[in-house]
Amino acid sequence: MARKEKPLLSFWQIWNLSFGFLGVQIGYSLQNANTSRILSAVGADVHHLSLFWLAAPLAGLIVQPIVGLSSDKTWTRFGRRIPFILGGAMVSAVAMFFMPNSEFYAHLMPPVIFGAFMLLLMDTSFNVTMQPFRALVSDMVPDRQRNLGYSVQSFLINVGAVVGSVLPAILTFIGISNVPAEGEKVAATVIWSFYIGGATLFLTVIWTAINTREYPPKEYAEYNGICEDSQPKSIGRLIVSAPKVMYQLAVTQFLSWFALFLMWVYTTQALAENVWGTTDPQSWEFNEAGNWTGILFAAYSVFAAVYSLLMPRLANQYGRLKVYAFSLIAGGIGLISMLLITDRYLLLIPMAGLGVAWAAILAMPYAILASKLPAQDTGVYMGLFNATITIPQIVAGLTGGLLLGLVGGHAVWMLVVAGASMTLAGLAVPFVLKE
Repeated sequence: MARKEKPLLSFWQIWNLSFGFLGVQIGYSLQNANTSRILSAVGADVHHLSLFWLAAPLAGLIVQPIVGLSSDKTWTRFGRRIPFILGGAMVSAVAMFFMPNSEFYAHLMPPVIFGAFMLLLMDTSFNVTMQPFRALVSDMVPDRQRNLGYSVQSFLINVGAVVGSVLPAILTFIGISNVPAEGEKVAATVIWSFYIGGATLFLTVIWTAINTREYPPKEYAEYNGICEDSQPKSIGRLIVSAPKVMYQLAVTQFLSWFALFLMWVYTTQALAENVWGTTDPQSWEFNEAGNWTGILFAAYSVFAAVYSLLMPRLANQYGRLKVYAFSLIAGGIGLISMLLITDRYLLLIPMAGLGVAWAAILAMPYAILASKLPAQDTGVYMGLFNATITIPQIVAGLTGGLLLGLVGGHAVWMLVVAGASMTLAGLAVPFVLKE
């Protein structure tokens, strides 16, 4: 069937497609920066933290292919992807209310187990929301605007990451207590940050839902050169016939997401010990390290947001692969250098390299992959591709405690391990990928 070219979109149409991801990322960043802090406060041992974090990638591994396949087959008066985006956002917002209040449900189960269950529910619903956002850009944006489409999405993701990461510090600045009240375990700054993040997530997703008109089946078929009644294949057949580039990207994805998982799990503990000299999760120093983790994560997200705006031009001039490789190596060097820095403010310097890597990780693999996917199976392939994100995190979660023991129990050395992994990801790019 002849393929009809998709119409060019205005900048603000592309913006609206991904605006809801801003709120999703606020919630996701609050989770990344504060999960270890919350779980430690309600009783988790540092050697077991990576096991609790397994909830997130396990949810993604199972949920995203199912959501992708379902959204490929679905059409409602609200669209194909929008119903899944809205449903995931609603559940995410509810879970964000409960998680920081885990200690108050001790009559149901131990607080650390309740917190882990809320983490699982929250991350599952994040995954239900995120996957259709990736597919939505591929569905709606013409080929010549694809770098721009995913770069705008990366920019909004990073703005959301900044907001989510600094919320506890902002609330501390305006006078909300950053230490637990007497008889409580989690600081009020964390609790209120999750309330604000959940509300923002839901409102921004509503904005995308209201301002995005997905192509109905007939138009979608015309724009992608497929039959309107063509049916997606089974997941098993799709895996067998997957584009080669998916497996090539899996190498760099594994090494970079292994690194990110270790960073998210161990940064608070690394800063508490290496900068503040404490391992007590109830202490003022530990909670200050938790806030500073958020500041650092916000800093790398600021750098990532700026770099996201430059990436389309750099990719067009130098090629996606060179930009991708350089960015990952810069992130690896940044992580390794954190071992040598004991001044909290100097730690902002490595965040530049990490931000460059994060921006590339969010945009480059999807820009490389999207043009190779059959239109009728885009959603499920995007979901299957998520396995290249979740499997390395599962491996990191299962081996995190062992690796921590091998480096003497010092969390800061886990950042060095993460940096080495991300550097290898960058060095692997020219060997496993072709332009």
